[in-house]
Amino acid sequence: MIQTTGITKSFDKLQILKGIDLYVNKNEIVAIVGPSGAGKTTLLQIIGTLDKPDNGKIMIDGIDPFRLNETEMARFRNRHIGFVFQFHQLLPEFTALENVMIPMLIAREQATVAEKKAKELLDFLNMSDRMTHKPAELSGGEKQRIAVARALINNPSVILADEPSGSLDTKNKEELHALFFDLRNQLGQTFIIVTHDERLAIKTDRIIYMKDGIITN
Repeated sequence: MIQTTGITKSFDKLQILKGIDLYVNKNEIVAIVGPSGAGKTTLLQIIGTLDKPDNGKIMIDGIDPFRLNETEMARFRNRHIGFVFQFHQLLPEFTALENVMIPMLIAREQATVAEKKAKELLDFLNMSDRMTHKPAELSGGEKQRIAVARALINNPSVILADEPSGSLDTKNKEELHALFFDLRNQLGQTFIIVTHDERLAIKTDRIIYMKDGIITN
């Protein structure tokens, strides 16, 4: 479903990625691990079309997003890729429900349709009683569940998660990790997760090790 071939990326004279060949199957949960500076986040940003490679090719659901123009790529990203970040990046002025709705509204779906879908997701994630709360009124674990719901709302092909449990305590980490597998098992969701958390990595379907800009396994 996702394949990269020969991906390279440099910043000034520093080469971060040195020819990355990678595949991820549909419904697979893949962990990318390695030391800081290995190029993990850069690779994730390129897969997510947030950054462009210097060389190489990426295919997502049979589409090369970098052959699209900027408007088409933004639409592709919105519909095909969900993101979960370490610090959730919820908009503080909006409620949990409104934060979840945002990607669907960007896709120009009707507000009533977006609200219905967001409420269904929040119910699925056991967050219905928090939907009117703003981020400042939520715990760290609750914020990440809201971020996951936001990532899911457009039924993306893949969710890209960058250290998603890095800011959580042990209990909330375990709950978030369990949630990823529930989403894969119940919704068929695909995940690529950059993590330093060995407990999460060993539970995934496959671990991809990176060091010095290359995949080592």
